[in-house]
Amino acid sequence: MWTVIKVDKKKIRFLANELKNKLGNDFVLYDPKLKIQKNFNNQIKEKEISLLGDYVFCHHSKFGNESTIKNLKFTRGLKFFLDGFRQSQVEIKLFIDKCKNFENEEGYLSQSFFNINLNKEYKFITGPFLDAVFKIVNIQKNKIDIMLGNLKTTIRKSEFLFKPL
Repeated sequence: MWTVIKVDKKKIRFLANELKNKLGNDFVLYDPKLKIQKNFNNQIKEKEISLLGDYVFCHHSKFGNESTIKNLKFTRGLKFFLDGFRQSQVEIKLFIDKCKNFENEEGYLSQSFFNINLNKEYKFITGPFLDAVFKIVNIQKNKIDIMLGNLKTTIRKSEFLFKPL
């Protein structure tokens, strides 16, 4: 059974070790991530960010048992279990499957994970146009026509990451 837990990101290794000690090796932690680029002092640095912030998915067969959740409540690195995970198993599984389908070979989510809309403004978070704002003019199968200021150009969907404004 999947559950959603809020974790202390600084203590995630402690949490994994504690869960291993209490549950055994058959638990799974899943945290969908993006690799973005940031501009620090005119240098571009790559940064890994979690799509869900401080939340991660955790799977174990004993999570259906309320006593297991109570025993894990005060585990180091764990802030709390999100309520309602028992009723949302189908949605959680669908979301995790979608994330895994859109991961690249490095395990990071690709741009195709996100929905892209025409005539909306977006901001690049990777590539040479880092932090530049653009508008999508046309969407093709693998390419997107964009307006970057007064410049109209075409980019490949899989080449850059961008976020809506």
